[in-house]
Amino acid sequence: MTTVFDPDALECLAAIVEEGGFERAAQRLSITQSAVSQRLRALEAQVGTVLLVRSRPIKPTPAGQLLIKHAKMLRLLRTDLQRDLRELDPSLAQHQREEGRLSVAINADSIATWALPALTPLVQEGFPLEIIHDDQDFTHEWLREGQVVGCVTSVAQSLRGCRVEPLGVMEYVAVAHPAYASEALGGRLTAHNFHRVPFIAFNRKDDLQRDFVAQVFGLRLAGLRQFFVPSSEGQVRAARAGWGVTVVPRLLVQTDLDSGELLDVAPQANYSVPLFWHCWNLTSEALSRLSAVLREAARVALKPLT
Repeated sequence: MTTVFDPDALECLAAIVEEGGFERAAQRLSITQSAVSQRLRALEAQVGTVLLVRSRPIKPTPAGQLLIKHAKMLRLLRTDLQRDLRELDPSLAQHQREEGRLSVAINADSIATWALPALTPLVQEGFPLEIIHDDQDFTHEWLREGQVVGCVTSVAQSLRGCRVEPLGVMEYVAVAHPAYASEALGGRLTAHNFHRVPFIAFNRKDDLQRDFVAQVFGLRLAGLRQFFVPSSEGQVRAARAGWGVTVVPRLLVQTDLDSGELLDVAPQANYSVPLFWHCWNLTSEALSRLSAVLREAARVALKPLT
């Protein structure tokens, strides 16, 4: 006999994890905190196991991850239904439930360059999107844990129950303020002077700066002094201000390079990162539409993956 789970209880579980606690989940769902606790206890009793680890932040157990994934699959079905109802009669299904939002994980560099314009038509059509950002090497973990319906990642290997398609390659360039580059590097980054200057990385998980230096100069490892600015645009602003060198997408700084506001300090470099779109292997109009707009935008903005 198939077990049927209460959709409201599933949404309650998802909201606790997404909002980071019971109080905020109650606010989002417009119910009392006591009702949130009751729904969670009922769901745990039905499953027969604990679904949350009461840590900071609250984390789902493996069973909790499965149920959250199930809750988000139901969101996809509701989004498809809302879309079909609007096409049938625009006066129907005018109010989208807050908990119906579709979550996707996209690396920060894609958000800062090509992904947001791609998603704009979906937002204008009423898609309830939530974008979660992370390093391109880690966005697939959000999909693995069932917290998003899809992700843009540098990882090529597909996850169980998911499909994957190549998007293209993102070209990267090392830049610095021209005056800073002239004074600190003699105008050019080399294997002998990169250690003299700090690099501006996204966060401590970001290995891109080190990987760039190691690949371009044929080093096994590259130890760097680094500042951390958790924003692609912020890294560029820091470079303009003379903080140091940063490796960022060429798409993000081409205008600054053309104007001379920033300088390519490693013009000999040929460094790029392949990007892939992973999503649940489900039949869903919403998911198909999401995949299509990202695929088309990447085709225009990125270089083909060879």
